Amino acid sequence: MEYNREPCPWRIVDDCGGAFTMGAICGSLFQSIIGFRNAPSGINRRLLGGLAAMKNRVPLVAGNFALWGGLFSAIECTLIRCRSKDDPWNSILSGALTGGVLAARTGIPSMIGSATVGGVFLALVEGFGIMATRLHADSFAQHIQMYDPENLPEFHGLPLRSRIGFTGAPIAGDTPPPRQMNTANSVDVDRIGKGR
Repeated sequence: MEYNREPCPWRIVDDCGGAFTMGAICGSLFQSIIGFRNAPSGINRRLLGGLAAMKNRVPLVAGNFALWGGLFSAIECTLIRCRSKDDPWNSILSGALTGGVLAARTGIPSMIGSATVGGVFLALVEGFGIMATRLHADSFAQHIQMYDPENLPEFHGLPLRSRIGFTGAPIAGDTPPPRQMNTANSVDVDRIGKGR
């Protein structure tokens, strides 16, 4: 389950807006390049051609991205509600159903092809996400185990009361460390740790 996403009814609006923004940014970049290349020669004509292509095509591209993102999230929320689970299968099925629904006007074979492409693409994305999560979890577990006080060599054989915590303060019940004085201006060094 992804905890960094909005809850399900608001997820549709969030994903729709995010997809629209991504479509507007990517569409602006690609359409300006296409318009620049297809315009007549001359730098002013090419710049105006790129700008005209952006004005004509970017709203359509951004709207298509928003439609895909909103439909995907709506289907995913429906699957979460019906299955009572939030797992990677919801995203994979949502990608397949979204591809199929968006290709509905072109016929059954096109719907099946688009659904297959959408499902495979989302399966790859989810698979890479799961793999990355497991790799990070393993490295995090090794990191925690490496810095566990029991695994540090200087702590073996010492009683618990003589160990020092990671904050630099002694464990409760120990005698406080001797005060160190700064010879330059005679400031008490351990005041910060003791709160005085």
